[in-house]
Amino acid sequence: MKIDKHPTVVQYRENVEKNGPFVVQEKHDLAWLKAVALKAGADDAGLVGIDRTEMADQREDILKIFPGTRSIMSFVCQMNPENIRCLSRDISDLEFLQTFEETNAVSRRIVKLLNEEGITALSPSAGFPMDMSKWPGKMWPLSHKPIAEAAGLGKMGHHRLLIHPRFGSFIVLGTILLDREASDYDRPLDFSPCIECGLCVSVCPVGAICPDGHFNFTTCMTHNYRDRMGGFMNWVENMVSSRGVRTYRKKVSDSETVSMWQSLSYGICNKSSYCMAVCPAGEAVIGPFLNDRKGFLARVVKPFKEKIETIYVVPGSDAETHVVKKFPHKTIKSVENGLRPNSVKSFMEALPIIFQRDQSKGLSATYHFTFTGEEKCEGTVVIKDKTIQVQDGLVGTADMHMTADSQTWLDFLAGEKNLILALLQRKLKMKGSPSLMKAFARCFP
Repeated sequence: MKIDKHPTVVQYRENVEKNGPFVVQEKHDLAWLKAVALKAGADDAGLVGIDRTEMADQREDILKIFPGTRSIMSFVCQMNPENIRCLSRDISDLEFLQTFEETNAVSRRIVKLLNEEGITALSPSAGFPMDMSKWPGKMWPLSHKPIAEAAGLGKMGHHRLLIHPRFGSFIVLGTILLDREASDYDRPLDFSPCIECGLCVSVCPVGAICPDGHFNFTTCMTHNYRDRMGGFMNWVENMVSSRGVRTYRKKVSDSETVSMWQSLSYGICNKSSYCMAVCPAGEAVIGPFLNDRKGFLARVVKPFKEKIETIYVVPGSDAETHVVKKFPHKTIKSVENGLRPNSVKSFMEALPIIFQRDQSKGLSATYHFTFTGEEKCEGTVVIKDKTIQVQDGLVGTADMHMTADSQTWLDFLAGEKNLILALLQRKLKMKGSPSLMKAFARCFP
């Protein structure tokens, strides 16, 4: 059958002849677009143009997944605060799971409604699934929080969660990519809803949220996301490295095994998220805190601080020190976080993220890295005053210069290659005091 005679083609052309050709509207009314989001079930929405300055660091990734993007819609779905504040993690996790499902469903409905109006749109996931082929690098196609900030839906709080001016921290974010421009765009808030109360700092069991604004990503991930990604990898390796059931049970308790089963069966669960639970910011949730601060602390904050629970930390990390000092009644369990670079480039890029600043106290040194072999790369790492700076190339004068075969170095990081053997085989060379390399290693347990 010729395509001109195909029933679908015939019907399409008859519709065009009857109704006239579809006229593409280049710009759509901002208020109408936001009304579509609310009709689909969103609690608030905002739009930002793809060419806005705030989108500069995301533009390339966004255009890779949807080349026709001209506008970006950000929306929020509100959570039930009391569920999140419940000391029982199963109730809190249920709220997270249901709201993420709802947000993805709202996202699909928004796209459907836009499609009916001739607007082509794409809806990335509100959270998972992600592109796991990119692990341990950037697996998410776009970052919802900075987009929501640019669209005027809130500001990042001290706890690194977006705080909506009305709903506070109790939200899940969604994003829609559109192939049309809006008649106007929203602007960032001119104030921060964060009231800087410090409650998130006080309840974080691993000290990931610091009083001075520093955030330790890996300590948060290692504990709160224990049943996800890196923790799952650690669990699998515990199984395959165990000689039998007794060996496995020494490494993994029965409750940890069934906790992993639950996350695999019903959806990923959290070990903490206390920072969200205690946050009083937002017009709709701040009342109890303002009206009775003492009562709020006793009812919401104190139970999390006093809770008897297991805290997962990497040995030698800042988190381990924090738990011993701040929460001696909680049980520490030493684990691996599953973060292993798959290239020397990703190793260098990950250093600022996994850096444990308290372990670097007193260290002031410049390190040069020269990688040879399959992957050639040079980089400079400067650790000083409990800060880290990573640069491409060999910059300045090095206190320690390490030259290594790239694959040998990756095998060493994965625990598959002995450092002494690598030195003897001349696969790794160090120029400088060995104590400096030991000090470097302490910063990245």
